[in-house]
Amino acid sequence: MSLQKNPGPVRRFAKLMKFADWLQNLPNKIMPPPFRLIRIGSAFWQSRALYVAVRLDIASVLGGSQLEVEALAARVFAQPDALYRLLRMLAAMDVFEEASPRVFRNNTLSAHLRGDNPKNVRAMILMHNSVEMSRPWYEQLEQGLRSGDVPFQSSHGLELYAYMDEHAEFDSLFADAMDSVEALTGDSFATDFDWGRFDRVIDVGGSKGSKSLTLLKRYSQLTALVFDRHQVIQTAAMEWTGKVSPSLLSRVTYQAGNLLDSVPVADSDKDIYLLSAVLHGMDDDHCVKVLGNLAAASAGTGARIALMELVVSESKADFSSAAFDMQMFMATRGRERTLSEWRKLIDHSGLAFEEQVNLQSLAKILVLRPKG
Repeated sequence: MSLQKNPGPVRRFAKLMKFADWLQNLPNKIMPPPFRLIRIGSAFWQSRALYVAVRLDIASVLGGSQLEVEALAARVFAQPDALYRLLRMLAAMDVFEEASPRVFRNNTLSAHLRGDNPKNVRAMILMHNSVEMSRPWYEQLEQGLRSGDVPFQSSHGLELYAYMDEHAEFDSLFADAMDSVEALTGDSFATDFDWGRFDRVIDVGGSKGSKSLTLLKRYSQLTALVFDRHQVIQTAAMEWTGKVSPSLLSRVTYQAGNLLDSVPVADSDKDIYLLSAVLHGMDDDHCVKVLGNLAAASAGTGARIALMELVVSESKADFSSAAFDMQMFMATRGRERTLSEWRKLIDHSGLAFEEQVNLQSLAKILVLRPKG
């Protein structure tokens, strides 16, 4: 029996995304090529302007009000004319709104930069534009393309996760960014997949457990075991104190470990492993190693494995998939994969592919089970 839910809305979402992709490419068809290329070539101006606005926390300061630039500048410790020019550019990008001359307020877009918005994407913007993530793009991308070396490692002397182990502030920012992915994907992973068939979620690489908590709120029968690196797990439970109910937290346990060594053992076919955007950061050999650990931990139980990942089209990939794949190239030895590439890895791991569950999201859930 399929674990797919809401097939109608999921199909409508897929059609909407195809239309959005067509719409995004419309400038390519109507803008003269030189102008289009110049716009692409200067796109980093936009990301840096947005990054600084988040660093200054302008959206949170504005809140639900509107302020003259001079008053806003005093609150964020900026020079008024310089701040006006930044906000004017962002408003032209439809981030913030100039309500009247030199008076700004939040709009639908900038509202998702407010610290008090539970669906804010502040951490993701800060992480992607951090020195750690920016330097490899600017300094080492060309050399990485020539040599095949990972630009992040060439810039920083360490691979990504080893770097995070040694730099607690960036590690915390990265974890916050991963938790904010839900603002991008929504809760379709909880609504479009039939979690009601299971009693326990084993959330491998689950960071602080935000996805597990989303599932537990919707499915009263579920408990969750969140499994991640020691640096993440040691403070994970404290993250939710005062934010979610004690009764909900009582259904979550945390365990530290290295998924390349082993993963928690399943008890029965009422267990399901969840790996959300974990394997795309690994090369094929490490993916097979993790999948093999999952096969060993679930052997003889009938437990399922849910891989929530992008699944790239076999040809003519959409922009989002292609861009995320380049980010994987820049930062890791991983990649975004097509379904045939995922199935090849699964076939080498002692697991069997069962089905692809589509979501009202960019991601899919690939359902696996132990062989035999």
